[in-house]
Amino acid sequence: MATTDSTVPIIRIFDTTLRDGEQSPGASLNRAEKIEIARALEQLNVDVIEAGFPITSPDDFEAVQAIADAVTEPTVCGLARCMSKDIERAGQAVKNARRGRVHVFCATSEIHRTFKLKRAQDEIVKMSVDGVQQALQYVKDVEFSPEDASRTEPDYLAEVVQAVIAAGAKTVNIPDTVGYATPGHFGPLIKYLFEHVPNINDAVISVHCHNDLGLAVANSLAAVENGARQVECTINGIGERAGNAALEEVVMALRTRHDIFKAATKIRTERLFPTSRLVSTLTGIHVQRNKAIVGQNAFAHEAGIHQDGILKERTTYEIMKPADVGISKSELVLGKHSGRHALRERLTELGFTLTDEQMTAAFERFKVLADKKKEIFDEDLEAIVEGMIKDAADVWELVKLQTTAGTGVIPTATIELRDYKGDVHVDAATGDGPIDAAYSAIQRLVGVADAELKDYQIRAVTGGRDAQGEVTVTVQINGKTFKGRAFSTDIIEASARAYLNAINRSLFRCELDAGNKPEHV
Repeated sequence: MATTDSTVPIIRIFDTTLRDGEQSPGASLNRAEKIEIARALEQLNVDVIEAGFPITSPDDFEAVQAIADAVTEPTVCGLARCMSKDIERAGQAVKNARRGRVHVFCATSEIHRTFKLKRAQDEIVKMSVDGVQQALQYVKDVEFSPEDASRTEPDYLAEVVQAVIAAGAKTVNIPDTVGYATPGHFGPLIKYLFEHVPNINDAVISVHCHNDLGLAVANSLAAVENGARQVECTINGIGERAGNAALEEVVMALRTRHDIFKAATKIRTERLFPTSRLVSTLTGIHVQRNKAIVGQNAFAHEAGIHQDGILKERTTYEIMKPADVGISKSELVLGKHSGRHALRERLTELGFTLTDEQMTAAFERFKVLADKKKEIFDEDLEAIVEGMIKDAADVWELVKLQTTAGTGVIPTATIELRDYKGDVHVDAATGDGPIDAAYSAIQRLVGVADAELKDYQIRAVTGGRDAQGEVTVTVQINGKTFKGRAFSTDIIEASARAYLNAINRSLFRCELDAGNKPEHV
């Protein structure tokens, strides 16, 4: 649900994913993709969609036009420099929008005035005012940005802001264009403007922060604390260079730390995760695993202490509910740092009810596997429990396996088995390959000479290079068919265990068929 509260200021969310976000290297979107993202942003309930920079290309112009036609609730905005042709193009692009806005900008910092525009301060003020007034010929809603505001002299910045508000700008955005600001600098800069611009309450003060020093969200929030009422941001924080303030982080910080910021947004936060995934998919810019709010690890816990705490009380290690951002539930990632409590919880969810003794055995096997694999999946757990059940009726247990194979080498396998009495038996054999050699050695050790392999199948149980392999074999012994299955990250080991499993089944059945209770059970 949206984070609205009539008793606190509402912070407008201005999304520039389709403009500044698309400027990320390699993130170009076609028109259909832009429209799809725009519709997702409308479902997210953003206040403003900056749809593009219409003067840059015919395609960008047409995309802004198409978005203006496609969405009805958000304001649709086009960016323009304080140049007549830019403003005319932006005005034409948004003229059919239900709520249209032209966003004009002009650089104000000394370094930009000197080296880029080569203009004096009074000339910059005039250009800014003229740009706002021209934009008002196309739309009633005009926003102005003094580019590189965070590096502009505060008194001069105040002069520019006062002038553009007097000219009719309804929103004035204070950009940290190159990510130079810090919260201790940027917050006071916003406060300075409120104290030194007489007509500042005639406009909404906005901020647009870049993440070059990793401070975009922190700077945006510092601005909110000092009176800013619009934050410009992008989904997943994409944008020029190191990106922009991440929309999802700004929104959830305001919501989670309402006690500090005492402000709210209209964002439907449960749409954050789906929108993040859509933007990631269409731009090809993947979200890092440890990304706040929407990263794969944001609500994942592997450490045993954390998992135990989460299972007892979610708020011990989570300050937000996963469902609030559109994630179904927290994930207890089972790995080598996980504890017994998390393992039992997951096995119970999978339908297994184990005794304390069985749980101890399962946990030991789990730890052994976790040392081999970075992450344990449900299929891995099922294999562990299934293997325990089978082992209860095993005559023979694989202790060690060693194989040699390669070009110009005779494949050889050395097998060490333990019988149900605890005696250890060792033998070696050659074959057409390491698996065939292992099977020959097993047959000799167990005394089954007429075993014939009828079928052999292998598949990856889970994904990744460290995936467990599942081997399923069908073996015919004394005219009867027996299936065996085993799992391991080592496929030769899984093959040997599956074959031995089928032989154990045959020996168990042989005793039963003879009317005897198997001695090993």
